Amino acid sequence: MIHQTRTNLLLLREKAKSVVGSVGILKGRRQALIRELLETSRPLLRSREEIRRAYGRGIEELQLTLGHEGETFVASLAAAERRDLGVEILSRHALGLFYREVQVAQRPVRTPDKRGYDYRSTTPHLEEAFSRFETIVEQMLEMAAFEGKLKRLGEELLKTTRRIRVLEERILPRLRGEIRAIAQHLGEREREAFYRLKRFKGKRN
Repeated sequence: MIHQTRTNLLLLREKAKSVVGSVGILKGRRQALIRELLETSRPLLRSREEIRRAYGRGIEELQLTLGHEGETFVASLAAAERRDLGVEILSRHALGLFYREVQVAQRPVRTPDKRGYDYRSTTPHLEEAFSRFETIVEQMLEMAAFEGKLKRLGEELLKTTRRIRVLEERILPRLRGEIRAIAQHLGEREREAFYRLKRFKGKRN
């Protein structure tokens, strides 16, 4: 129970003012997080749609390739073409938030002459299938770079929103209620003191 004194009233008013300022700062941060979240999510959404389309076309080309080249030949080429792209997981930060980002040393997409077989002896469908799936790998790695940041931004946005809600719906109403109660109590005491003083003066006269 807070003692209903003028000192405590002033302290509570300062505290309420500080809470209002904190809410303003948090709302500003929330707006910045929302802007960053939207900027990060747009290329991610585009990438997902591009991957979906590329995957569909890649499957079509692969089916044609299997029909022409045979499953055994395609499987042997796929095994021989395995390589290390030099994927690294790096730490980054945005708006004071740390997140993980994927960095690739070597591009997955290659021209036919950079592959380890004679592309002149294969069908165009095989080259197209390889190109499609290499593009998908590249786009998925690019998406991974966005997803780590997007996840951290989303978590921080939820945390900031919860803090704002607690301050606005619980802390601030409680402080204002205590301020009203103390102000009302002090006002009643002042009125009582005024009436007592007035009555005292009346008796002396």
